[in-house]
Amino acid sequence: MPLSALSRARRRTARLAPVLSAALALTLTSTQLSQAAEKEANGSTRAEARVSAYLRDVRDRPGALAAFFRALPKGADLHNHLSGAATTELLLKIAVEAGYCIDRTTLTASAPLCTGNTRPAADTLTDRAFRRQVIRAWSMQDFKPGQGESSHDHFFATFGKFGAVSGLQPGRLLAQVSNSVAKQHQFYLETMLTPAYNAAAALAAKVGYDSDLSRLRDKLLADGGMDAVVQQAMNQTDSLLDEFRTAAHCGTRHPDAGCSLPVRFISQVSRGGTREVVFTQMLLGVELARRDHRFVSLNLVQPEDGSVALADYRLQMRMLKYLRGVYPDVPLTLHAGELVPGLVKPEDLRFHVRDAVLTAGTDRVGHGVDIRHEDDYRELLRLMARRHVLVEVPLTSNAQVLGVTGWRHPFPLYRRYGVPVALATDDPGVERTDISREYQRAALTYGLDYRVLKDLARTSVEYGFLQGRSLWRHRGGYQAVPECARDRLGDPTPGPRCARFLASSAKGAVEWKQEGAFRTFERTFGARARTGSRTVNALAAAGR
Repeated sequence: MPLSALSRARRRTARLAPVLSAALALTLTSTQLSQAAEKEANGSTRAEARVSAYLRDVRDRPGALAAFFRALPKGADLHNHLSGAATTELLLKIAVEAGYCIDRTTLTASAPLCTGNTRPAADTLTDRAFRRQVIRAWSMQDFKPGQGESSHDHFFATFGKFGAVSGLQPGRLLAQVSNSVAKQHQFYLETMLTPAYNAAAALAAKVGYDSDLSRLRDKLLADGGMDAVVQQAMNQTDSLLDEFRTAAHCGTRHPDAGCSLPVRFISQVSRGGTREVVFTQMLLGVELARRDHRFVSLNLVQPEDGSVALADYRLQMRMLKYLRGVYPDVPLTLHAGELVPGLVKPEDLRFHVRDAVLTAGTDRVGHGVDIRHEDDYRELLRLMARRHVLVEVPLTSNAQVLGVTGWRHPFPLYRRYGVPVALATDDPGVERTDISREYQRAALTYGLDYRVLKDLARTSVEYGFLQGRSLWRHRGGYQAVPECARDRLGDPTPGPRCARFLASSAKGAVEWKQEGAFRTFERTFGARARTGSRTVNALAAAGR
């Protein structure tokens, strides 16, 4: 274009700019304009900045701080084991009601009759010292390493001690756990359990192991063998949920908060089992996720440093790779990297997270504590960020089991590399913690403001395996999908188009509900920020 023509074009563009800007403004809804006006320079809204100011004000006030984190909307718990999430007191109550016995030496529960070295669990009702002894054996209460038992060993030993009890009334456990989750302002729960273990183990023993995984799958599916195990697992789940609804008073005039909480199950696979049992449990997990919407994924459990778990780790990742190829629509989450130097040989620290991501193709990683010891860990972190592989972070569990705390924990490292992270509880009953304490621990340890906590909560729901489209156009951006872009986030009466979208998506509906909870929370706690705080003064000076 000749220079004179270019100059004329630029002048025309300059004259048209105000008109174009006005036209563009007219295309924006009043909601979008008000949301844009609320944004601060750092991306926070005025309401978010005020809440951050209040959080700074109460950091040295334990009561107010605990109330803040109790009320904070905290997304979803994606890493939760049902038997380890129920309180020790509930497990002990069930043991008493069932007439179970407790070994005087090992403090392990067993079915009646109580003879020899056992005594009735009911004795804990009258013998306070015995009760304290059992609670300490079944949890991390008051535990101090020593006398030949580490925190790691004590933690994993608890499950064997109360294991005979935890399977008696799983629906009752779920009622307590879901009620606690809902009361702490979480909106979705994925909890792990082991479906139809005996039937799966019996089928595995009948079929045996075959290193040709395709042929092994065919053998397990032959003659309806796996179909029968899947059906038994589904029947057990029906019974569990019936028991849950009774225990939580669902359908009555006074239902527990947990009745309205969306819950999905993740099938546990015992990584310390024989190869045929491990593969059979894996196949059961993906078949359940394919056939029953209540199940969404599978996960490997038991200590990652166990002898069989270490010896078969790479084989198990290859098993999962094969199954993911056959069942591409079933998502995957894996315990990986729950290790530290000294717990295993140095070479076993180099590939667990890497193989979970590169070989098994996991969508989420649980723990990931050993990341700094992985081969080329920086490139692995960048890859996880690009692939949006979430890391489930249970800070209290990692402190108790592995002794990893503060800045030794990779939580800030994952965030620095842009890897999505979500806070989780793991086994809050055993650990004597809850999700509110996990958020408080993260905030105080790493200096997180309210906006970061809000994003952590959003991320936890976004990366959950709940069915349906996300409310967000893309992960991390938190811009609503076109159907809801003209509505105020979390509005209890969205427009018709947005309402239809929310009715069609379980995930989107949960995310929308959380946005409404954020608005309520910000009105409440933003109003409590001290007039003298620097952030509030800055907002006032700016005329906001």
